[in-house]
Amino acid sequence: MRTQPPRLLAAALVTALAASTFPAVGTALAVDYERVLNGTFENGSADPWWSSAGVTNRVTGGELCASVTGGTTNPWDALVGQNGVPFESGQSYTLSFDAHATTAQTVAAAAGESVSPYRGIARQEFALTPAKQRFTFTFTSTLDFPDAGNGQLAFQLGGQSFANTICVDNVSLIGGVKPPGGITPNPTRKVQVDLVGYVPGLPKRATLVSTATTPQTWTLKNSAGATVATGQTTPKGADATSGDSVHLIDFSSFDTQGTGYTLSVGADSSFPFDISSDAIKKLRYDSLAFFYHQRSGTPIDAQFVGAEYARPAGHVNVAPNQGDNNVPCRTDLACGYTLDVRGGWYDAGDHGKYVVNGGIAAWQLLNSYERASRIGDASAFRDGSMAIPEKSNGVPDLLDEARWEVDFLLKMQAPDGMAHHKIHDAAWTALPTRPELDDQVRRLSATSTAATLNLAAVAAQASRLWRGIDATYSAKLLAAARKAYTAAKANPAKLADPNDNVGGGAYDDKTVSDEFYWAAAELYATTGEAAYRTDVTASPHYKAASLSRAGFFWGGTAPLGDITLALAPNGLPAADIAAIKSAFASVADQHLTAMAAMGYAAPYDNSTDGYVWGSNSAVLNNAQVLALAHDFTGAAKYRDGVFEALHYLLGRNPLSTSYVAGYGDQAVRNVHHRFWAHQNDATLPIAPPGSLSGGPNSALQDPVAQRVLVGCPQQKCWVDDIGAYSVNEVAVNWNSALAWVSGWAAEKSGTPVTKPDCEVRYDANKWQTGLSAHVSLTNTGTTAWNGWKLAFSFPGTQKVTTGWSANWSQTGRDVTATNMPWNGQVEPGKSVYIGFNASGSGSDPAAFTVNGKTCKTG
Repeated sequence: MRTQPPRLLAAALVTALAASTFPAVGTALAVDYERVLNGTFENGSADPWWSSAGVTNRVTGGELCASVTGGTTNPWDALVGQNGVPFESGQSYTLSFDAHATTAQTVAAAAGESVSPYRGIARQEFALTPAKQRFTFTFTSTLDFPDAGNGQLAFQLGGQSFANTICVDNVSLIGGVKPPGGITPNPTRKVQVDLVGYVPGLPKRATLVSTATTPQTWTLKNSAGATVATGQTTPKGADATSGDSVHLIDFSSFDTQGTGYTLSVGADSSFPFDISSDAIKKLRYDSLAFFYHQRSGTPIDAQFVGAEYARPAGHVNVAPNQGDNNVPCRTDLACGYTLDVRGGWYDAGDHGKYVVNGGIAAWQLLNSYERASRIGDASAFRDGSMAIPEKSNGVPDLLDEARWEVDFLLKMQAPDGMAHHKIHDAAWTALPTRPELDDQVRRLSATSTAATLNLAAVAAQASRLWRGIDATYSAKLLAAARKAYTAAKANPAKLADPNDNVGGGAYDDKTVSDEFYWAAAELYATTGEAAYRTDVTASPHYKAASLSRAGFFWGGTAPLGDITLALAPNGLPAADIAAIKSAFASVADQHLTAMAAMGYAAPYDNSTDGYVWGSNSAVLNNAQVLALAHDFTGAAKYRDGVFEALHYLLGRNPLSTSYVAGYGDQAVRNVHHRFWAHQNDATLPIAPPGSLSGGPNSALQDPVAQRVLVGCPQQKCWVDDIGAYSVNEVAVNWNSALAWVSGWAAEKSGTPVTKPDCEVRYDANKWQTGLSAHVSLTNTGTTAWNGWKLAFSFPGTQKVTTGWSANWSQTGRDVTATNMPWNGQVEPGKSVYIGFNASGSGSDPAAFTVNGKTCKTG
């Protein structure tokens, strides 16, 4: 974490410090408060250790090895160091480390200030040899840099005529009387609101932090400071997850649109917020813009992202890149081929591209479009709706963005049909490193069953959506999906290596029955073929058996199959589809019950593992369950639960922080990212608007979190620091969840989508050369039908041969059915049942109209 120039000591200070002496071995300290981050380099990363010009850091064999250019004059001309090290004036510290050098030389360890005037605390020289030695010295701090302030520890490696390699390991700095951490990363307010705004017509709730046991008076003021509403809080008491004692504020009765509102209780006031649907509609597109920013293998053009975020293409074999056009397998795999895997999205804050993360992310974008097309409003994603290069190609922009990743997934397919798990650098790149400046060798990891099934599922889903847009591409996708599924069944337990975590995350998954169910569901929904149907209905995950408050994520994908079966027309029994939808409503009810007891309502189950890595994505994936429960039932309580989840993410949380960059007066800025790294390099930008931070992680799984979040309540285990990767990284599968939910919420904001006046349920029994279909038409409107006309199109070669209970006709693929004299009158809430036999084959019709109106499909 190099936030300041590594000029710890000027020559005069070095001279002054050199006159002091330090004992070679220090006495044991009574308290061992560790001050150094990542001193063992066990995770294969050098972060947050920085190096100066002429020094290149690499973690090799579990050590940090610095290649130092020769010809420097002074020891401080070549440095390796770490900033933000806490020191307390007058307290004793012991530094210890292992070190060796290719060529024997003297180095120095120095403690001091990382910013001007660069005051020194202590310095000691050590004679390194090719043999590893343990070094220790103790000193007393003369300066005070508590809570990870401007303190610094550095190794001075210069002053030699020759080039050298110097390695250190097991670096430890212990001492002091105050444990590092326990700090609040952002100033908090006692009145917690959504920092962005509340949608008119929907509930508006806030949280007051107060130990008072009686109701308190709240006041809502407009931007001019005039009081527009008052009321009484509802005491709720101690909230264990946040550590706060809280009251509920409900100001839903006030519904006047405007900006700059504040909510106050006594002298405590909230951040300003709006009552408007504008922000959520904007977030729908900013959350999707994240994916264009993350594209690999193409320039990011200023006309779409602004000059601040524009950059050249990364990993296209232009120096210093070694490129993604001809990538071999890891050296220990010797697969005998290379793949051109240019394109796709960088997964997170590094330069890796992962099939299992990319799979669920692409699926979520595609599902957002499919859901909107079938039961919502897909016009929001029309061609020209997004700022991307493909915005004028006649294809809905959301599909264009998803295709960037889908095409990459196809490229990850090996000749035998299996898919490689991931592709990334052979070693972790430094922070920061822009993609076009990455000089690391790129390597394919082994193929895996999980990755192969991700490819099968997403390719089958995409084939279904592109069928009416590009038949050739649709066929290519389906062929790849079939090949992958067949390969996975032939290799049902080829699991990713949990130790393959150098240069990229392992993403190992010990259970793949959920991926088999998901892939079979997608293939069945696309093809209607009996073999896939058998795999779906025989799965232990069938009928949402795996859906729970724990939700879904990249390693637990069975509910994705349930969502597709509930949305895409297929031939499964109506009772089974109803069971899936009922399960979503049941789990949604469990979320709402739990949320009612929370100080900061969020659909999240912390009962087993606390708050985990990427907790914000879990909140959003569970919000998707709530949204679908609303779609399936129409119940307003589920819609309100979705917006409560967004309020939590956008500021109604115990940190008074919006976890979405660019949204709210106190929004995340310093996400863990290689090129949105302003905290480390002022020439680089902060996270762009619409980027989602991973959120609280009570396991404290990175050195920064371990140092500054000691003893944090679960919902407060977060800090806006670029080095805190376990709480503040971004990832494509987290932003895809934000895009799905914000797109849904935008659809429900402002002018509501008109509820369909009809519902069609299509259930077909198929054989190799034909089918028999039963169709129900339900009047879901408020007026009776005095005659009806059903219309749909076959996607395959089906031809109606006979029919019953309607007048059937077909022209090309277009089929119509009109009422008989005895079943034309259909009252609201009533249904009519018709059917037909047909020759040929193909998947089920995708959409139905009755009397010219698009119907909901069941």
